[in-house]
Amino acid sequence: MKASWISAALLAASITVSSAYAQDGAWRMAKPMPVAQSENSSAVIDDKWYIIGGIDVPQTAPVGSVIVYDAKADSWSRLKDMPEPAHHTATVGLDGKVYVFGGFVGTPGARRWQPIADSFSYDPKTNSWSKLAPMPIARGSAQAVALNGKIYVIGGAHTHEHGREMKEPLWAGVPNIVGRTVEEYDPATNTWRERAPMQVERNHFLAAGVDGEIYAIDGRVGLPFVTKSDVTDLVEAYDAKADTWTFKSRSPTRRGGVSGAAYNGKIYVTGGEYQDPEGKRTYWALEAYDPKTDTWQTLPHMQIARHGFVAGFIGNEFHVAGGSFQSDGMPGINAQMDTHEVYAVAK
Repeated sequence: MKASWISAALLAASITVSSAYAQDGAWRMAKPMPVAQSENSSAVIDDKWYIIGGIDVPQTAPVGSVIVYDAKADSWSRLKDMPEPAHHTATVGLDGKVYVFGGFVGTPGARRWQPIADSFSYDPKTNSWSKLAPMPIARGSAQAVALNGKIYVIGGAHTHEHGREMKEPLWAGVPNIVGRTVEEYDPATNTWRERAPMQVERNHFLAAGVDGEIYAIDGRVGLPFVTKSDVTDLVEAYDAKADTWTFKSRSPTRRGGVSGAAYNGKIYVTGGEYQDPEGKRTYWALEAYDPKTDTWQTLPHMQIARHGFVAGFIGNEFHVAGGSFQSDGMPGINAQMDTHEVYAVAK
Protein backbone atom coordinates (compact mmCIF):
# COMPACT_ATOMS: atom_id res chain seq x y z
CA MET A 1 0.00 0.00 0.00
CA LYS A 2 2.81 2.38 0.96
CA ALA A 3 4.62 1.72 -2.32
CA SER A 4 1.43 2.44 -4.26
CA TRP A 5 0.97 5.73 -2.39
CA ILE A 6 4.55 6.78 -3.15
CA SER A 7 4.11 5.91 -6.84
CA ALA A 8 0.92 7.94 -7.02
CA ALA A 9 2.60 10.89 -5.31
CA LEU A 10 5.56 10.76 -7.68
CA LEU A 11 3.21 10.59 -10.67
CA ALA A 12 1.28 13.63 -9.44
CA ALA A 13 4.53 15.52 -8.87
CA SER A 14 5.81 14.65 -12.33
CA ILE A 15 2.59 15.85 -13.93
CA THR A 16 2.81 19.12 -11.97
CA VAL A 17 6.41 19.69 -13.03
CA SER A 18 5.67 18.89 -16.69
CA SER A 19 2.67 21.23 -16.77
CA ALA A 20 4.58 24.06 -15.11
CA TYR A 21 7.46 23.66 -17.54
CA ALA A 22 5.08 23.79 -20.51
CA GLN A 23 3.51 26.98 -19.17
CA ASP A 24 6.88 28.61 -18.43
CA GLY A 25 8.13 27.64 -21.87
CA ALA A 26 5.05 29.07 -23.60
CA TRP A 27 4.32 25.81 -25.43
CA ARG A 28 0.66 24.80 -25.64
CA MET A 29 -1.28 22.10 -27.41
CA ALA A 30 -3.61 23.19 -30.23
CA LYS A 31 -6.26 21.26 -32.12
CA PRO A 32 -4.81 18.04 -33.56
CA MET A 33 -4.58 17.41 -37.28
CA PRO A 34 -7.56 15.51 -38.77
CA VAL A 35 -5.34 12.47 -39.31
CA ALA A 36 -1.87 11.43 -38.22
CA GLN A 37 0.65 12.43 -40.90
CA SER A 38 4.40 12.58 -41.45
CA GLU A 39 6.98 13.35 -44.15
CA ASN A 40 4.79 16.13 -45.55
CA SER A 41 5.53 19.82 -46.20
CA SER A 42 3.80 23.12 -45.53
CA ALA A 43 3.47 26.84 -46.20
CA VAL A 44 1.76 29.76 -44.46
CA ILE A 45 -0.38 32.09 -46.60
CA ASP A 46 -2.40 34.94 -45.07
CA ASP A 47 -2.35 33.49 -41.55
CA LYS A 48 -3.44 30.05 -42.72
CA TRP A 49 -1.22 26.99 -42.66
CA TYR A 50 -1.37 24.64 -45.66
CA ILE A 51 -0.05 21.10 -45.20
CA ILE A 52 0.72 19.11 -48.32
CA GLY A 53 0.96 15.37 -48.95
CA GLY A 54 2.88 12.95 -46.77
CA ILE A 55 3.32 9.24 -46.36
CA ASP A 56 1.10 6.38 -45.21
CA VAL A 57 3.57 4.67 -42.90
CA PRO A 58 2.05 1.15 -42.75
CA GLN A 59 1.97 0.99 -46.56
CA THR A 60 4.83 3.49 -47.15
CA ALA A 61 2.59 4.94 -49.86
CA PRO A 62 2.37 8.62 -50.84
CA VAL A 63 -0.63 10.59 -49.60
CA GLY A 64 -2.19 13.33 -51.73
CA SER A 65 -4.27 15.10 -49.12
CA VAL A 66 -4.16 18.86 -48.56
CA ILE A 67 -5.40 20.36 -45.30
CA VAL A 68 -5.42 23.89 -43.94
CA TYR A 69 -5.29 25.16 -40.37
CA ASP A 70 -7.13 28.37 -39.45
CA ALA A 71 -5.46 29.76 -36.32
CA LYS A 72 -8.28 32.19 -35.53
CA ALA A 73 -10.85 29.39 -35.44
CA ASP A 74 -8.40 26.71 -34.23
CA SER A 75 -9.86 24.43 -36.91
CA TRP A 76 -8.75 22.23 -39.80
CA SER A 77 -10.35 21.86 -43.24
CA ARG A 78 -9.78 19.50 -46.15
CA LEU A 79 -8.94 21.05 -49.54
CA LYS A 80 -8.48 19.74 -53.06
CA ASP A 81 -6.00 16.87 -53.22
CA MET A 82 -2.62 17.16 -54.92
CA PRO A 83 -2.60 16.39 -58.67
CA GLU A 84 0.06 13.77 -57.93
CA PRO A 85 0.28 12.28 -54.42
CA ALA A 86 3.83 12.51 -53.08
CA HIS A 87 5.82 12.55 -49.87
CA HIS A 88 8.98 14.48 -48.97
CA THR A 89 7.95 17.38 -51.23
CA ALA A 90 9.51 20.86 -51.06
CA THR A 91 6.87 23.52 -50.41
CA VAL A 92 6.88 27.30 -50.03
CA GLY A 93 4.39 30.17 -50.13
CA LEU A 94 4.85 33.17 -52.43
CA ASP A 95 2.49 35.96 -53.53
CA GLY A 96 -0.63 34.25 -52.21
CA LYS A 97 0.08 30.82 -53.72
CA VAL A 98 1.56 27.57 -52.46
CA TYR A 99 4.34 26.06 -54.60
CA VAL A 100 5.14 22.34 -54.40
CA PHE A 101 8.21 20.73 -55.96
CA GLY A 102 9.35 17.14 -56.45
CA GLY A 103 9.07 14.51 -53.76
CA PHE A 104 8.88 10.74 -53.87
CA VAL A 105 6.12 8.61 -55.40
CA GLY A 106 5.44 4.91 -55.92
CA THR A 107 2.79 2.27 -56.43
CA PRO A 108 1.40 -0.35 -54.01
CA GLY A 109 3.59 -3.42 -53.88
CA ALA A 110 6.66 -1.57 -55.11
CA ARG A 111 9.34 0.56 -53.55
CA ARG A 112 7.87 3.98 -53.03
CA TRP A 113 10.87 6.28 -53.25
CA GLN A 114 10.81 7.27 -56.91
CA PRO A 115 11.99 10.91 -57.08
CA ILE A 116 10.00 13.18 -59.39
CA ALA A 117 10.63 16.55 -61.01
CA ASP A 118 6.98 17.61 -61.18
CA SER A 119 6.10 21.09 -59.95
CA PHE A 120 2.71 22.58 -59.08
CA SER A 121 1.14 25.70 -57.63
CA TYR A 122 -1.98 25.81 -55.49
CA ASP A 123 -4.27 28.86 -55.41
CA PRO A 124 -6.20 29.09 -52.11
CA LYS A 125 -8.66 31.59 -53.63
CA THR A 126 -9.91 29.09 -56.20
CA ASN A 127 -8.94 25.84 -54.44
CA SER A 128 -7.23 24.74 -57.64
CA TRP A 129 -3.89 23.39 -58.83
CA SER A 130 -1.76 24.38 -61.84
CA LYS A 131 1.08 22.39 -63.36
CA LEU A 132 4.39 24.22 -63.71
CA ALA A 133 7.62 23.60 -65.57
CA PRO A 134 9.32 20.58 -63.98
CA MET A 135 12.56 20.88 -62.07
CA PRO A 136 15.66 20.11 -64.14
CA ILE A 137 16.62 17.39 -61.62
CA ALA A 138 14.07 15.01 -60.07
CA ARG A 139 14.49 14.80 -56.30
CA GLY A 140 12.79 14.40 -52.97
CA SER A 141 13.50 15.54 -49.40
CA ALA A 142 14.72 18.90 -50.73
CA GLN A 143 13.87 22.36 -49.39
CA ALA A 144 12.18 25.32 -51.12
CA VAL A 145 12.75 28.94 -50.08
CA ALA A 146 11.25 32.12 -51.57
CA LEU A 147 13.62 35.06 -51.92
CA ASN A 148 13.24 38.30 -53.88
CA GLY A 149 10.36 36.97 -55.98
CA LYS A 150 12.18 33.76 -56.93
CA ILE A 151 12.05 30.25 -55.45
CA TYR A 152 15.16 28.23 -54.70
CA VAL A 153 14.87 24.44 -54.49
CA ILE A 154 17.88 23.15 -52.61
CA GLY A 155 19.49 19.77 -51.94
CA GLY A 156 17.55 16.52 -51.76
CA ALA A 157 18.07 12.94 -52.91
CA HIS A 158 18.00 12.08 -56.60
CA THR A 159 19.37 10.02 -59.47
CA HIS A 160 22.03 7.34 -59.04
CA GLU A 161 24.31 9.01 -61.55
CA HIS A 162 24.60 12.65 -62.52
CA GLY A 163 23.03 13.31 -65.90
CA ARG A 164 21.16 10.00 -66.06
CA GLU A 165 17.38 9.83 -65.91
CA MET A 166 16.02 8.10 -62.83
CA LYS A 167 14.59 4.72 -63.85
CA GLU A 168 14.10 3.04 -60.48
CA PRO A 169 13.21 4.04 -56.93
CA LEU A 170 15.81 5.02 -54.39
CA TRP A 171 16.48 2.36 -51.80
CA ALA A 172 19.10 1.70 -49.19
CA GLY A 173 20.42 -1.26 -51.19
CA VAL A 174 21.13 0.64 -54.42
CA PRO A 175 23.45 3.57 -55.19
CA ASN A 176 21.87 7.01 -55.01
CA ILE A 177 22.95 10.61 -54.59
CA VAL A 178 22.28 13.17 -51.91
CA GLY A 179 22.82 16.38 -53.78
CA ARG A 180 24.19 19.88 -53.37
CA THR A 181 21.90 21.01 -56.20
CA VAL A 182 20.41 24.51 -56.18
CA GLU A 183 17.86 25.46 -58.83
CA GLU A 184 16.11 28.82 -59.10
CA TYR A 185 12.51 29.01 -60.29
CA ASP A 186 11.02 32.24 -61.64
CA PRO A 187 7.21 32.22 -61.28
CA ALA A 188 6.90 35.18 -63.66
CA THR A 189 8.41 33.26 -66.58
CA ASN A 190 7.84 29.65 -65.41
CA THR A 191 11.52 28.91 -66.03
CA TRP A 192 14.43 27.36 -64.16
CA ARG A 193 18.15 28.06 -63.96
CA GLU A 194 20.98 26.37 -62.11
CA ARG A 195 22.73 28.24 -59.30
CA ALA A 196 25.85 27.59 -57.22
CA PRO A 197 25.56 24.30 -55.32
CA MET A 198 25.78 24.00 -51.55
CA GLN A 199 29.15 23.09 -50.08
CA VAL A 200 27.60 20.12 -48.27
CA GLU A 201 25.26 17.65 -49.93
CA ARG A 202 22.23 17.15 -47.69
CA ASN A 203 18.61 16.05 -47.52
CA HIS A 204 15.99 15.98 -44.73
CA PHE A 205 17.36 19.36 -43.64
CA LEU A 206 15.98 22.84 -42.97
CA ALA A 207 16.38 25.88 -45.20
CA ALA A 208 15.01 29.34 -44.50
CA GLY A 209 15.50 32.86 -45.79
CA VAL A 210 16.45 35.88 -43.65
CA ASP A 211 17.47 39.36 -44.84
CA GLY A 212 18.24 38.38 -48.42
CA GLU A 213 20.14 35.17 -47.66
CA ILE A 214 19.18 31.49 -47.46
CA TYR A 215 20.45 29.31 -44.63
CA ALA A 216 20.81 25.51 -44.91
CA ILE A 217 20.86 23.82 -41.51
CA ASP A 218 21.59 20.23 -40.37
CA GLY A 219 20.26 17.27 -42.40
CA ARG A 220 21.23 13.80 -43.55
CA VAL A 221 24.30 13.06 -45.62
CA GLY A 222 25.21 9.94 -47.58
CA LEU A 223 21.69 8.55 -48.10
CA PRO A 224 18.08 9.71 -47.60
CA PHE A 225 17.37 6.79 -45.25
CA VAL A 226 17.99 7.22 -41.53
CA THR A 227 19.13 3.61 -41.08
CA LYS A 228 21.91 3.99 -43.67
CA SER A 229 22.93 7.65 -43.37
CA ASP A 230 24.81 10.05 -41.14
CA VAL A 231 23.78 13.55 -40.07
CA THR A 232 25.49 16.92 -40.01
CA ASP A 233 25.40 20.03 -37.85
CA LEU A 234 26.93 22.23 -40.55
CA VAL A 235 25.23 25.51 -41.42
CA GLU A 236 25.84 27.48 -44.60
CA ALA A 237 24.41 30.69 -46.04
CA TYR A 238 23.61 31.47 -49.67
CA ASP A 239 24.02 35.00 -51.03
CA ALA A 240 21.71 35.14 -54.06
CA LYS A 241 23.32 38.29 -55.48
CA ALA A 242 26.83 36.86 -55.35
CA ASP A 243 25.66 33.28 -56.01
CA THR A 244 27.97 31.98 -53.28
CA TRP A 245 27.74 29.83 -50.13
CA THR A 246 29.54 30.56 -46.84
CA PHE A 247 29.84 28.37 -43.74
CA LYS A 248 28.39 29.69 -40.48
CA SER A 249 28.43 28.55 -36.84
CA ARG A 250 27.44 24.91 -36.40
CA SER A 251 24.04 24.13 -34.94
CA PRO A 252 23.88 22.78 -31.36
CA THR A 253 22.24 19.51 -32.46
CA ARG A 254 23.30 17.12 -35.24
CA ARG A 255 20.15 15.69 -36.80
CA GLY A 256 18.09 14.92 -39.88
CA GLY A 257 14.32 15.00 -40.29
CA VAL A 258 14.40 18.47 -38.74
CA SER A 259 11.96 21.31 -39.31
CA GLY A 260 11.56 24.99 -38.50
CA ALA A 261 10.86 28.46 -39.87
CA ALA A 262 12.07 32.06 -39.81
CA TYR A 263 10.51 34.88 -37.83
CA ASN A 264 11.64 38.44 -37.10
CA GLY A 265 15.19 37.91 -38.31
CA LYS A 266 15.83 34.56 -36.60
CA ILE A 267 15.49 30.93 -37.65
CA TYR A 268 13.78 28.53 -35.24
CA VAL A 269 14.94 24.92 -35.57
CA THR A 270 13.36 21.97 -33.79
CA GLY A 271 12.91 18.21 -33.67
CA GLY A 272 14.68 15.67 -35.86
CA GLU A 273 16.20 12.21 -35.52
CA TYR A 274 19.52 10.38 -35.56
CA GLN A 275 20.65 6.75 -35.34
CA ASP A 276 24.00 5.18 -34.54
CA PRO A 277 25.14 1.81 -33.15
CA GLU A 278 24.22 2.99 -29.64
CA GLY A 279 20.58 3.72 -30.34
CA LYS A 280 17.75 5.57 -32.07
CA ARG A 281 17.06 9.18 -31.09
CA THR A 282 14.18 11.53 -31.75
CA TYR A 283 14.70 15.12 -30.60
CA TRP A 284 12.48 17.73 -28.97
CA ALA A 285 15.12 20.48 -28.83
CA LEU A 286 14.20 24.00 -29.95
CA GLU A 287 17.00 26.37 -30.92
CA ALA A 288 17.05 29.80 -32.53
CA TYR A 289 19.76 30.99 -34.91
CA ASP A 290 20.51 34.72 -35.24
CA PRO A 291 22.23 35.42 -38.59
CA LYS A 292 23.24 38.94 -37.50
CA THR A 293 25.43 37.61 -34.68
CA ASP A 294 25.99 34.09 -36.08
CA THR A 295 24.96 32.67 -32.71
CA TRP A 296 22.55 30.04 -31.37
CA GLN A 297 20.13 30.21 -28.45
CA THR A 298 18.59 27.19 -26.71
CA LEU A 299 14.88 27.61 -25.99
CA PRO A 300 12.29 25.49 -24.12
CA HIS A 301 11.84 22.20 -25.93
CA MET A 302 8.67 20.81 -27.49
CA GLN A 303 6.36 18.73 -25.34
CA ILE A 304 6.69 15.77 -27.74
CA ALA A 305 9.87 14.76 -29.57
CA ARG A 306 9.27 14.26 -33.29
CA HIS A 307 10.81 14.05 -36.75
CA GLY A 308 9.41 14.22 -40.29
CA PHE A 309 6.91 16.90 -39.29
CA VAL A 310 5.84 20.35 -40.46
CA ALA A 311 6.47 23.74 -38.86
CA GLY A 312 5.56 27.34 -39.62
CA PHE A 313 4.90 30.74 -38.12
CA ILE A 314 1.42 32.24 -37.98
CA GLY A 315 2.09 35.71 -36.66
CA ASN A 316 4.49 35.31 -33.75
CA GLU A 317 3.31 31.77 -32.97
CA PHE A 318 5.48 28.85 -34.03
CA HIS A 319 3.34 25.84 -34.97
CA VAL A 320 4.55 22.24 -35.26
CA ALA A 321 2.33 19.30 -36.18
CA GLY A 322 2.41 15.64 -37.11
CA GLY A 323 5.56 13.63 -37.66
CA SER A 324 6.68 10.51 -35.82
CA PHE A 325 7.77 10.17 -32.20
CA GLN A 326 9.90 7.09 -32.92
CA SER A 327 12.95 7.13 -35.17
CA ASP A 328 12.19 5.16 -38.34
CA GLY A 329 13.43 1.77 -39.47
CA MET A 330 11.31 -0.41 -37.16
CA PRO A 331 9.02 -2.61 -39.32
CA GLY A 332 5.47 -2.98 -38.08
CA ILE A 333 5.57 0.10 -35.86
CA ASN A 334 3.49 3.14 -36.80
CA ALA A 335 4.64 6.12 -34.73
CA GLN A 336 2.85 8.81 -36.75
CA MET A 337 1.13 11.55 -34.77
CA ASP A 338 -1.66 14.08 -35.20
CA THR A 339 -0.48 16.26 -32.30
CA HIS A 340 -0.13 20.01 -32.81
CA GLU A 341 1.95 22.28 -30.55
CA VAL A 342 2.39 26.05 -30.50
CA TYR A 343 5.25 28.15 -29.10
CA ALA A 344 4.76 31.90 -28.68
CA VAL A 345 7.77 34.03 -29.60
CA ALA A 346 8.09 37.53 -28.15
CA LYS A 347 7.14 40.13 -30.74
